[in-house]
Amino acid sequence: MTIAARYLSARTLDTAPAEPSSPGPGEVELAPAYVGICGTDLHIFHGDMDARVTAPAVIGHEMSGRVVRTGPDVTGWAPGDAVTVMPLRWDGTCPACRAGHQHICQHLDFIGIDSPGAMQQRWTVPASTLVRLPDSLPLDRAALVEPTAVAVHDVGRAGVRDGERVVVVGGGPVGVLIALVARAAGADVRVVEPSPHRRRLAEELGLTVWDPAGGDMAEPVGEWAGDAGADVAFEVSGAAGGVDTAVDVLGVRGRLCLVAIHPRPREVNLHRFFWRELTLVGARLYDRSDFEQAVALVADGTIPAERLISKIVPLTQVPAAFEALEGGGDVMKILVDCTDEAQEAAV
Repeated sequence: MTIAARYLSARTLDTAPAEPSSPGPGEVELAPAYVGICGTDLHIFHGDMDARVTAPAVIGHEMSGRVVRTGPDVTGWAPGDAVTVMPLRWDGTCPACRAGHQHICQHLDFIGIDSPGAMQQRWTVPASTLVRLPDSLPLDRAALVEPTAVAVHDVGRAGVRDGERVVVVGGGPVGVLIALVARAAGADVRVVEPSPHRRRLAEELGLTVWDPAGGDMAEPVGEWAGDAGADVAFEVSGAAGGVDTAVDVLGVRGRLCLVAIHPRPREVNLHRFFWRELTLVGARLYDRSDFEQAVALVADGTIPAERLISKIVPLTQVPAAFEALEGGGDVMKILVDCTDEAQEAAV
């Protein structure tokens, strides 16, 4: 018998015994080592995604772990292999899939939302979702590959080029990762973030950070770019004020890349879009090439994953971890340790 963390209803989680299922044809059983808690998981916790999440539900999709056993017809994988999971299952037949955009399949199964996720000690997934990790990469750092893949995809969707000026609105985990990936692509990057703790962390990573207190970015943008403005802005805050800031900082023919999940419609200054011929680009999820690039960036230290990990908690303390994240404060990324050793140490 193993343990799983489950979403029951809005703001209610528990941990309970779970019976692992044997891997079927084309499937692999994994032992998750570390699972990150992300903004989407918090949306689930708040009850905002009850239309998709069938309670009781095991959630979580940012993970690293090892192969335990393989099902029939699975080749190329063996027990002990270090892996992460690209948690997408598509139908291959919808218009999006036929156009080559399987990652935004119109009937997408996002594993960890629409089907059971990684916050459990044994997890069976399609072998096709596995992404190999180098043996030299510690598994706690590898748990940040998935959000790094998000950042890689976002920077690609925005078309960031060497020498461009980029503003990232929101300095949480994904915002900082976008800033680091954009910097690695040669961009001149600024991060807008109200939290003093997150500003300090971003600065420690060598990023230049603006405090949006007062809401007027005209002065720092003017000192940085003069009348030109930014070439690209990423909206990662999920707040109405963040949308305004992202639009306001853009120069002529600037690109706004929308990353955050906005649970309700927002007002947007469309006159600004008209006047400066701005472009709005949506960015959702990732494809396999994004994941493979993310593995490389975390493994070679371009993404200093260990600096983004605020806390590691055992699986049995998942409810308290969600409450800590919801409360804000000096927290960036919390990982859940699913190993037997972590549960035994917590007793």
